[in-house]
Amino acid sequence: MALDIASYAARVRVTDGAWGTQLQSLGLPPGACPELWNVENPAAVERVARGYVEAGSDVILTNTFGGNRFVLAGHGAAGRAAELTAAGVAISRRAAAGTDVLVFASLGPTGKLVMLGDVAPDEIAAAFAECAAAAADQGADAVVLETFNELAELELALRGARAGGLPVVACLTFASGPRRQASMMGDRPEQLAEAGKRGRAAAVGANCGVGPDNYVAVARTLAAAGGLPVWIKANAGLPQIAPGGRTVFPMGPEQFASHAPALVEAGAAFIGGCCGTTPDHIRAVRAALKATGR
Repeated sequence: MALDIASYAARVRVTDGAWGTQLQSLGLPPGACPELWNVENPAAVERVARGYVEAGSDVILTNTFGGNRFVLAGHGAAGRAAELTAAGVAISRRAAAGTDVLVFASLGPTGKLVMLGDVAPDEIAAAFAECAAAAADQGADAVVLETFNELAELELALRGARAGGLPVVACLTFASGPRRQASMMGDRPEQLAEAGKRGRAAAVGANCGVGPDNYVAVARTLAAAGGLPVWIKANAGLPQIAPGGRTVFPMGPEQFASHAPALVEAGAAFIGGCCGTTPDHIRAVRAALKATGR
Protein backbone atom coordinates (compact mmCIF):
# COMPACT_ATOMS: atom_id res chain seq x y z
CA MET A 1 0.00 0.00 0.00
CA ALA A 2 1.35 3.42 -0.95
CA LEU A 3 2.38 5.72 1.87
CA ASP A 4 -0.23 8.32 2.78
CA ILE A 5 2.02 11.30 3.34
CA ALA A 6 -0.78 13.52 4.62
CA SER A 7 -1.56 11.04 7.40
CA TYR A 8 2.11 10.40 8.10
CA ALA A 9 2.71 14.14 8.44
CA ALA A 10 -0.03 14.56 11.05
CA ARG A 11 2.90 14.49 13.49
CA VAL A 12 5.95 16.64 12.68
CA ARG A 13 8.66 14.49 11.12
CA VAL A 14 12.41 15.00 11.25
CA THR A 15 14.22 14.25 8.00
CA ASP A 16 17.95 14.00 7.39
CA GLY A 17 20.73 16.44 6.58
CA ALA A 18 23.28 16.96 3.82
CA TRP A 19 24.68 14.13 1.75
CA GLY A 20 27.17 15.80 -0.59
CA THR A 21 29.23 17.50 2.08
CA GLN A 22 29.12 14.36 4.23
CA LEU A 23 30.40 12.22 1.36
CA GLN A 24 33.15 14.73 0.69
CA SER A 25 34.20 14.44 4.33
CA LEU A 26 34.62 10.71 3.67
CA GLY A 27 36.83 11.27 0.64
CA LEU A 28 34.57 11.99 -2.33
CA PRO A 29 36.62 14.35 -4.52
CA PRO A 30 35.05 17.71 -5.44
CA GLY A 31 33.43 17.43 -8.85
CA ALA A 32 33.23 13.63 -8.74
CA CYS A 33 29.93 11.84 -9.32
CA PRO A 34 28.46 10.93 -5.91
CA GLU A 35 26.04 8.40 -7.40
CA LEU A 36 28.89 6.23 -8.71
CA TRP A 37 29.84 5.63 -5.08
CA ASN A 38 26.60 3.64 -4.75
CA VAL A 39 28.41 0.83 -6.58
CA GLU A 40 32.08 1.80 -6.09
CA ASN A 41 32.05 2.68 -2.37
CA PRO A 42 28.69 1.62 -0.93
CA ALA A 43 30.09 1.31 2.60
CA ALA A 44 30.81 5.06 2.70
CA VAL A 45 27.35 5.89 1.40
CA GLU A 46 25.73 3.61 3.97
CA ARG A 47 27.79 5.29 6.68
CA VAL A 48 26.14 8.62 5.80
CA ALA A 49 22.67 7.09 5.75
CA ARG A 50 23.21 5.24 9.02
CA GLY A 51 24.49 8.42 10.66
CA TYR A 52 21.13 10.07 10.07
CA VAL A 53 19.19 7.04 11.28
CA GLU A 54 21.21 7.10 14.50
CA ALA A 55 20.68 10.87 14.83
CA GLY A 56 16.92 10.40 15.04
CA SER A 57 15.63 11.00 11.53
CA ASP A 58 12.14 9.72 10.77
CA VAL A 59 12.93 9.92 7.05
CA ILE A 60 16.27 9.54 5.28
CA LEU A 61 16.98 10.24 1.65
CA THR A 62 19.25 8.48 -0.85
CA ASN A 63 22.49 9.20 -2.68
CA THR A 64 20.63 9.66 -5.96
CA PHE A 65 20.24 13.44 -6.29
CA GLY A 66 22.15 13.66 -9.58
CA GLY A 67 21.12 10.24 -10.81
CA ASN A 68 19.14 11.28 -13.88
CA ARG A 69 20.45 10.57 -17.38
CA PHE A 70 21.22 14.22 -18.15
CA VAL A 71 23.47 14.81 -15.14
CA LEU A 72 25.07 11.38 -15.42
CA ALA A 73 25.95 12.09 -19.05
CA GLY A 74 28.54 14.54 -17.76
CA HIS A 75 30.26 11.60 -16.05
CA GLY A 76 29.96 9.15 -18.95
CA ALA A 77 27.18 7.24 -17.19
CA ALA A 78 23.95 8.37 -18.88
CA GLY A 79 22.81 4.79 -19.37
CA ARG A 80 23.20 3.88 -15.70
CA ALA A 81 20.41 6.02 -14.20
CA ALA A 82 18.17 3.12 -13.17
CA GLU A 83 21.09 1.06 -11.87
CA LEU A 84 22.56 3.83 -9.73
CA THR A 85 19.17 4.92 -8.40
CA ALA A 86 18.28 1.37 -7.42
CA ALA A 87 21.65 0.94 -5.72
CA GLY A 88 21.22 4.19 -3.79
CA VAL A 89 17.79 3.20 -2.52
CA ALA A 90 19.06 -0.25 -1.52
CA ILE A 91 21.83 1.34 0.57
CA SER A 92 19.43 3.59 2.47
CA ARG A 93 17.06 0.68 2.99
CA ARG A 94 19.90 -1.31 4.56
CA ALA A 95 20.74 1.60 6.84
CA ALA A 96 17.10 1.85 7.94
CA ALA A 97 16.58 -1.90 8.38
CA GLY A 98 15.05 -2.86 11.71
CA THR A 99 13.74 0.65 12.38
CA ASP A 100 10.64 2.68 11.55
CA VAL A 101 12.69 5.08 9.41
CA LEU A 102 11.30 5.66 5.93
CA VAL A 103 13.36 6.05 2.76
CA PHE A 104 12.52 8.78 0.25
CA ALA A 105 14.46 8.77 -3.02
CA SER A 106 16.15 12.10 -3.76
CA LEU A 107 15.91 13.33 -7.37
CA GLY A 108 17.44 16.66 -8.39
CA PRO A 109 17.20 18.75 -11.55
CA THR A 110 18.61 17.88 -14.96
CA GLY A 111 20.66 21.03 -15.40
CA LYS A 112 18.54 21.93 -18.43
CA LEU A 113 16.31 25.01 -18.55
CA VAL A 114 12.88 24.28 -19.96
CA MET A 115 12.52 27.89 -21.07
CA LEU A 116 15.46 27.49 -23.49
CA GLY A 117 13.75 24.62 -25.28
CA ASP A 118 16.93 22.67 -26.04
CA VAL A 119 15.44 19.48 -24.57
CA ALA A 120 11.92 18.24 -25.32
CA PRO A 121 9.65 18.37 -22.26
CA ASP A 122 8.72 14.72 -22.68
CA GLU A 123 12.41 13.77 -22.50
CA ILE A 124 12.76 15.54 -19.18
CA ALA A 125 9.66 13.85 -17.78
CA ALA A 126 10.91 10.49 -19.03
CA ALA A 127 14.23 10.92 -17.23
CA PHE A 128 12.42 11.29 -13.91
CA ALA A 129 10.02 8.45 -14.70
CA GLU A 130 13.05 6.19 -15.23
CA CYS A 131 14.56 7.03 -11.85
CA ALA A 132 11.26 6.94 -9.97
CA ALA A 133 10.45 3.49 -11.37
CA ALA A 134 13.84 2.19 -10.25
CA ALA A 135 13.31 3.70 -6.79
CA ALA A 136 9.88 2.10 -6.50
CA ASP A 137 11.18 -1.29 -7.60
CA GLN A 138 13.85 -1.14 -4.89
CA GLY A 139 11.32 -0.33 -2.15
CA ALA A 140 11.51 3.44 -1.66
CA ASP A 141 8.58 4.86 0.28
CA ALA A 142 8.36 8.11 -1.70
CA VAL A 143 10.29 10.43 -4.02
CA VAL A 144 11.58 13.91 -3.17
CA LEU A 145 12.19 16.32 -6.04
CA GLU A 146 14.61 18.82 -4.52
CA THR A 147 16.76 21.87 -5.28
CA PHE A 148 14.81 22.85 -8.39
CA ASN A 149 15.12 26.46 -9.53
CA GLU A 150 12.59 26.43 -12.38
CA LEU A 151 8.96 25.60 -11.68
CA ALA A 152 8.44 24.49 -15.28
CA GLU A 153 11.09 21.77 -14.88
CA LEU A 154 9.72 20.77 -11.48
CA GLU A 155 6.27 20.27 -13.00
CA LEU A 156 7.74 17.98 -15.68
CA ALA A 157 9.69 16.11 -13.02
CA LEU A 158 6.53 15.71 -10.96
CA ARG A 159 4.67 14.29 -13.94
CA GLY A 160 7.46 11.84 -14.65
CA ALA A 161 8.07 10.82 -11.06
CA ARG A 162 4.41 10.19 -10.32
CA ALA A 163 4.40 7.60 -13.12
CA GLY A 164 6.50 5.41 -10.85
CA GLY A 165 3.54 5.01 -8.51
CA LEU A 166 5.13 6.54 -5.39
CA PRO A 167 4.00 9.70 -3.59
CA VAL A 168 6.11 12.68 -4.62
CA VAL A 169 7.32 15.69 -2.63
CA ALA A 170 7.99 18.69 -4.89
CA CYS A 171 10.50 21.34 -3.76
CA LEU A 172 11.97 24.57 -5.09
CA THR A 173 14.90 26.57 -3.77
CA PHE A 174 13.88 30.06 -2.67
CA ALA A 175 16.79 32.48 -2.28
CA SER A 176 16.14 35.27 -4.80
CA GLY A 177 14.13 38.46 -5.01
CA PRO A 178 14.00 41.38 -2.56
CA ARG A 179 12.82 39.14 0.29
CA ARG A 180 14.68 36.03 -0.88
CA GLN A 181 11.34 34.28 -1.29
CA ALA A 182 11.48 33.57 -5.02
CA SER A 183 13.30 30.92 -7.00
CA MET A 184 16.18 31.84 -9.29
CA MET A 185 13.66 31.99 -12.14
CA GLY A 186 11.25 34.18 -10.16
CA ASP A 187 8.77 31.49 -9.11
CA ARG A 188 7.03 32.18 -5.79
CA PRO A 189 5.88 29.81 -3.02
CA GLU A 190 2.20 30.29 -3.82
CA GLN A 191 2.88 29.28 -7.43
CA LEU A 192 4.60 26.12 -6.20
CA ALA A 193 1.63 25.36 -3.95
CA GLU A 194 -0.79 25.66 -6.86
CA ALA A 195 1.44 23.58 -9.15
CA GLY A 196 1.69 20.93 -6.46
CA LYS A 197 -2.07 20.63 -6.19
CA ARG A 198 -2.44 20.65 -9.97
CA GLY A 199 0.20 17.96 -10.43
CA ARG A 200 -1.06 15.85 -7.50
CA ALA A 201 2.07 16.14 -5.40
CA ALA A 202 1.85 14.53 -1.96
CA ALA A 203 3.66 17.49 -0.37
CA VAL A 204 5.43 20.68 -1.40
CA GLY A 205 8.41 22.41 0.07
CA ALA A 206 11.71 24.23 -0.06
CA ASN A 207 15.30 23.18 0.37
CA CYS A 208 18.82 24.57 0.11
CA GLY A 209 18.68 28.41 0.00
CA VAL A 210 20.13 30.85 2.50
CA GLY A 211 19.20 29.38 5.88
CA PRO A 212 16.29 28.21 8.04
CA ASP A 213 15.22 31.69 9.18
CA ASN A 214 14.39 32.62 5.58
CA TYR A 215 12.17 29.58 5.20
CA VAL A 216 9.78 30.45 8.03
CA ALA A 217 7.84 32.87 5.79
CA VAL A 218 8.11 30.47 2.85
CA ALA A 219 6.65 27.63 4.94
CA ARG A 220 3.81 29.88 6.08
CA THR A 221 2.93 30.79 2.50
CA LEU A 222 3.10 27.19 1.29
CA ALA A 223 0.90 25.98 4.14
CA ALA A 224 -1.69 28.68 3.59
CA ALA A 225 -1.79 28.41 -0.18
CA GLY A 226 -1.62 24.72 -0.83
CA GLY A 227 -3.35 22.61 1.77
CA LEU A 228 -0.53 20.08 1.30
CA PRO A 229 2.05 18.99 3.89
CA VAL A 230 5.11 21.26 3.85
CA TRP A 231 8.68 19.97 3.60
CA ILE A 232 11.58 22.24 4.66
CA LYS A 233 15.30 21.42 4.44
CA ALA A 234 17.41 24.57 4.69
CA ASN A 235 21.14 25.07 4.39
CA ALA A 236 23.22 25.76 7.49
CA GLY A 237 23.40 29.41 6.44
CA LEU A 238 25.11 30.93 3.42
CA PRO A 239 28.26 29.16 2.26
CA GLN A 240 31.57 30.85 3.00
CA ILE A 241 35.05 30.24 1.63
CA ALA A 242 37.51 29.23 4.32
CA PRO A 243 41.30 29.58 4.08
CA GLY A 244 42.55 27.10 1.52
CA GLY A 245 39.45 27.47 -0.63
CA ARG A 246 37.27 25.06 1.33
CA THR A 247 33.52 25.83 1.41
CA VAL A 248 32.04 25.96 4.91
CA PHE A 249 28.62 26.74 6.34
CA PRO A 250 28.40 28.99 9.41
CA MET A 251 25.46 27.62 11.40
CA GLY A 252 26.28 25.13 14.08
CA PRO A 253 23.76 22.52 15.24
CA GLU A 254 22.21 24.54 18.06
CA GLN A 255 21.81 27.75 16.04
CA PHE A 256 20.34 25.82 13.13
CA ALA A 257 17.93 23.87 15.33
CA SER A 258 16.76 27.02 17.13
CA HIS A 259 14.64 27.82 14.06
CA ALA A 260 12.80 24.47 14.09
CA PRO A 261 9.94 25.53 16.42
CA ALA A 262 9.23 28.62 14.29
CA LEU A 263 9.14 26.45 11.17
CA VAL A 264 6.61 24.16 12.83
CA GLU A 265 4.48 27.14 13.87
CA ALA A 266 4.62 28.35 10.25
CA GLY A 267 3.22 25.02 9.05
CA ALA A 268 6.18 22.79 8.27
CA ALA A 269 5.41 19.10 8.68
CA PHE A 270 8.85 17.78 7.68
CA ILE A 271 12.04 19.49 8.94
CA GLY A 272 15.61 18.58 8.12
CA GLY A 273 18.75 20.13 6.72
CA CYS A 274 20.49 20.65 3.40
CA CYS A 275 24.04 21.78 2.56
CA GLY A 276 26.39 21.98 5.52
CA THR A 277 24.17 20.09 7.95
CA THR A 278 25.31 16.93 9.70
CA PRO A 279 23.90 14.25 11.98
CA ASP A 280 24.63 16.63 14.86
CA HIS A 281 22.35 19.23 13.27
CA ILE A 282 19.58 16.66 12.93
CA ARG A 283 20.09 15.47 16.50
CA ALA A 284 19.72 19.10 17.63
CA VAL A 285 16.54 19.54 15.57
CA ARG A 286 15.08 16.45 17.19
CA ALA A 287 15.95 17.80 20.64
CA ALA A 288 14.54 21.26 19.88
CA LEU A 289 11.24 19.79 18.77
CA LYS A 290 11.07 17.46 21.75
CA ALA A 291 11.60 20.41 24.06
CA THR A 292 8.47 22.03 22.65
CA GLY A 293 6.43 18.84 23.01
CA ARG A 294 6.57 17.78 19.36
